[in-house]
Amino acid sequence: MVEIPLYNRLLTHSQQTVASFHVPGHKNGHVFFEEAIKSYMPLLQLDVTELSGLDDLHDPSSVIQEAQRLCASLYGVKHSYFLVNGSTVGNLAMILAACGEHDNVLVQRNSHKSIFHGIRLAKANPIFLTPMYDEQLNMATGLSLDMVKEAIEKYPSAKTLIMTSPNYFGVTLDVSEVISYAHEKGLIVLVDEAHGAHFHLGQPFPTSCVQWGADVVVQSAHKTLPAMTMGSYLHINSERINPNRIQMYLSMLQSSSPSYPIMASLDLARAYCESVTAETINEIFMSIIEFKTELQTIPQLEVIESNATYLQMDPLKITVETRCEKNGVILQRRLEQEGIYTELANDSQLLFVLPLAPLRNGKEIAAKIKKVVSPYQVNEQKQIKKMKLNETKISNLHIPWEQLEGWKQKSVSLEEAIGKIAGEDVIPYPPGIPILLKGEIITHEIVNEIKYLQNANATFQGFCNEQRELKIYREP
Repeated sequence: MVEIPLYNRLLTHSQQTVASFHVPGHKNGHVFFEEAIKSYMPLLQLDVTELSGLDDLHDPSSVIQEAQRLCASLYGVKHSYFLVNGSTVGNLAMILAACGEHDNVLVQRNSHKSIFHGIRLAKANPIFLTPMYDEQLNMATGLSLDMVKEAIEKYPSAKTLIMTSPNYFGVTLDVSEVISYAHEKGLIVLVDEAHGAHFHLGQPFPTSCVQWGADVVVQSAHKTLPAMTMGSYLHINSERINPNRIQMYLSMLQSSSPSYPIMASLDLARAYCESVTAETINEIFMSIIEFKTELQTIPQLEVIESNATYLQMDPLKITVETRCEKNGVILQRRLEQEGIYTELANDSQLLFVLPLAPLRNGKEIAAKIKKVVSPYQVNEQKQIKKMKLNETKISNLHIPWEQLEGWKQKSVSLEEAIGKIAGEDVIPYPPGIPILLKGEIITHEIVNEIKYLQNANATFQGFCNEQRELKIYREP
């Protein structure tokens, strides 16, 4: 029988409760807006606080401690920590624990914004490493060994290497040699593996960076496992990182009132993984093959895959490229009108994230998709992105972030911004990967990429798409 200590203790507590004279204010669901009580009631009964017997995330000694121990055992790591503020808080904590002020930090350029936020909070110096680019997939992938060797040779004082694996589209590569080389040179390796919480299940899924020896790995359980939104894991996988520093920063950064439903869902997600058999994985994989086969019969779309032998692709992620007159963003909105919601859309692609369970209605969904896109004229020409992140292989900020404090900003047209110092981050969302960071020089290529995304109706965070202006820094 699979153990679920935290969930079971919460369930027992909810069945024993007579009266609540503690927070939260909904009092186990007895005080709530009448319109929503029916929908929320089962969850509210589990939404409690650090009561006797329910343990404390910030100082676990019983059921939470046991749940985290079982998680560490499943993933084969030294320590696992439950995160209730998403992988973002895990990324911040691992960076702050590993990086000091003015440290040179080698970081993969197509990382999530939280990675760059962590480096900025640590007051470290980011050295950007451009990932490889796969023409067939039309996307950036991961770091090559040659790139990391060149970066370490150029910045021998670097103490940390931060990687993202897999990318948002589930594409990864064998980075075992990269990690081994970084360790040989004395670097700590941190990995944002947000989209790979299920990789420990083995084939046909890619290999986790835990197995390849990364020192700290952060995973978003809520992305591919059956956990609630914001539920994530942080794994310590070596002696190179001090767990006390990780715990200290998690205690500072995570809510002092952590959500018990989220924590319980992490306990349940781990238990779910333990219940997944080889037979279940085969059923999942066969249902995915069936769904992809149906999608491949739609002339307006193309399921994209790579022939590169060094790449591994997560079966739970299916990327299709538009082969019709409408771009990916428009197709996404049209599909949403029919109740089909994809994870991401950009100028040329749509991303489907499949469940870690057999897809029972794949044929019916594919038929709906075909009906939606069939009126559009087929265009066989492949849309190549105007820019591949940043063609510079190894780069850094033109002006360090801390030196920009006190500098004044002004907004100028995109054309006027070329050659100036960026005063704001430009982050298409999703996936939340900045194409421009404060302190970088704004190039002609970056401006073209922004225009290209604007014309494709992309959504940005922070940057105002409608004004078509950029904030730049003026020297004091």
